[in-house]
Amino acid sequence: MKILAIQNRMGIGDMIIYLPFIEAIAKKYNTKVDILVKANSKAKEIFKFNNYVGEIINLDRNNKNKKGLHDGFFGSITLANQLKNYKFKKVFIFNSSLRYKLICKLAYINEIYQYPLFEKKNQHIILAAQNFLKDTIGENVNSEPKIDVDKKSISETAIKFNIKKEEKNIILGIGGSGNTKRIPSKIFLKFMEMCDNEYNCRFFLATGINEEEQSILKDILNSKYNSKCLALDKMSLFQTFPIIANCDIAICNDSSFSHLSSAIGIQTIVLMADTPLLYGSYSSKMFPIIPDGEVTVKHDTLGKDRIDPQKIFYKFKELIN
Repeated sequence: MKILAIQNRMGIGDMIIYLPFIEAIAKKYNTKVDILVKANSKAKEIFKFNNYVGEIINLDRNNKNKKGLHDGFFGSITLANQLKNYKFKKVFIFNSSLRYKLICKLAYINEIYQYPLFEKKNQHIILAAQNFLKDTIGENVNSEPKIDVDKKSISETAIKFNIKKEEKNIILGIGGSGNTKRIPSKIFLKFMEMCDNEYNCRFFLATGINEEEQSILKDILNSKYNSKCLALDKMSLFQTFPIIANCDIAICNDSSFSHLSSAIGIQTIVLMADTPLLYGSYSSKMFPIIPDGEVTVKHDTLGKDRIDPQKIFYKFKELIN
């Protein structure tokens, strides 16, 4: 039976959040599920060793200029014709858009399951998916994503990068998709100082390549901890997986690496400065730190300068011991 899941949100974090829900569908029907996702979800890397996902179909929509292959009326027709060739029997649509329902009808998919239409506003990303699968396949699904990493690559990576078990190997997710999410370098450096005073540490610096993220990276590499650091910005996302798997703990901004490290199974301290708390707390491997003076965090909290490095270190010690 050919089954499709449509997850049209952009970004790595959202893709990871939907992992357990896609896997639940595959287990229910005992078949791999093909997925329609955007390229920036990095699904091909995330699902490389996953046994539940079949083909990954690229959803080409451009939110900025609306000139993607699947944008607009004619883009919808193109997508419908593309999906028609797969002869899907069922589709699970993880959104409330009428557009995708009509596209699936045009693609002659007989069984269409979808979120309630026109209910996107204030929709809880996890509860909506949980309720959807409870209603459609009768399954209660926990929000505990897991990314499989090849065991051989983990051991080979430890040798290649001289990762030693007697050291505290720490992922620092210093990047982030927005300026308000990126914790200043001085806070990371203060945390590193506290760690270095008590432990033999090694720091793996995970960030992107844009100018603001690179500025934070340079601040850390230009510090006295340079010899203890390995920058990951020149590696593909997939190349970082076995490095993350070799680490003891992760301290990350609300970024792709907080989602990745927790899904790989690493305890992850998430520095929540400006996005809803659920994005740093949906997994049992996540431990959020919120800005001083706040009881929770949401959009426009603007708390990146109020993350206390002492609190990060206390939580680090609690988890590492």
